[in-house]
Amino acid sequence: MNYEIVHRTVYEYSSEVSVSHHVVHLTPRTLPHQQCLRHELVVEPAPALVTHRDDYFGNSTRFFTMAGAHRTLVVTARSEVTVHPRHWPAPEGTAAWELARYISDNVVNLPLDVQEYVYPSAFVPALSALAEYARPSFTPGRPLLEAALELTRRIHADFVFDPKATTVATPLEQVIAQRRGVCQDFAHFQIGCLRAMGLPARYVSGYLETLPPAGEAKLVGSDASHAWVQTFLPNFGWVDADPTNNMLASERHIVVAWGRDFDDVSPVRGVISGGGKHTLKVAVDVVPRTPSRPPFRTN
Repeated sequence: MNYEIVHRTVYEYSSEVSVSHHVVHLTPRTLPHQQCLRHELVVEPAPALVTHRDDYFGNSTRFFTMAGAHRTLVVTARSEVTVHPRHWPAPEGTAAWELARYISDNVVNLPLDVQEYVYPSAFVPALSALAEYARPSFTPGRPLLEAALELTRRIHADFVFDPKATTVATPLEQVIAQRRGVCQDFAHFQIGCLRAMGLPARYVSGYLETLPPAGEAKLVGSDASHAWVQTFLPNFGWVDADPTNNMLASERHIVVAWGRDFDDVSPVRGVISGGGKHTLKVAVDVVPRTPSRPPFRTN
């Protein structure tokens, strides 16, 4: 499947910003099942400096500095991506979950870059409630993917999607107490449950192609950034599960970045001088591109 993705972020400030520095994770990753064919980032007004590098996790990262006074900042990312279907192992045929468990005094044969996803992180602290919730799914000897997918199903059933219930800064304890939130919250919760069982789990930021109701046109800007979870299976690799939608990732899931939690992969973040209060508007379009539809043009 080929997609055009436009991700537009607008900051409006109540007073002038004199200088600001920003970090952006908006470039889709190139992976065995996914190719980023083209990407461009447009910042308005024009920044004084733009640099690029891959971060610690291998995510494409842009840095830019605004040196002129401004009250509006618009960041527009345009991407063309091809996503191929992925083939996951049969859940009941995967190894027992205990074989993937990380135990510090008896380390299993996990790569170092996998072991680091077992520990608590900024948005996913160690909480007793996480192990209590996860434990019923992880009975002795149960196949790992079977257990992980039951955990995904339970979260989908027990938690209510409610965009008004949380913000980016809402602590995981509050999400657990109210059992309401958005994809970011559900991903953090499932990651915390897996880590509580000693299993590596990481946060994935990306997009999901959404489909309008039958007979209705898709509204421009109605899509959004999405988040889901990767669980590590020995002898296979990372498997993507989406607790918001109770499913394994499909060719409608487009990977942008991954890390320990949202703090590592925030789409746009920055430090500013001045500005007073601000409002934030984000609009995302994920549109399948047919051969008859020309790609976006770059300047």
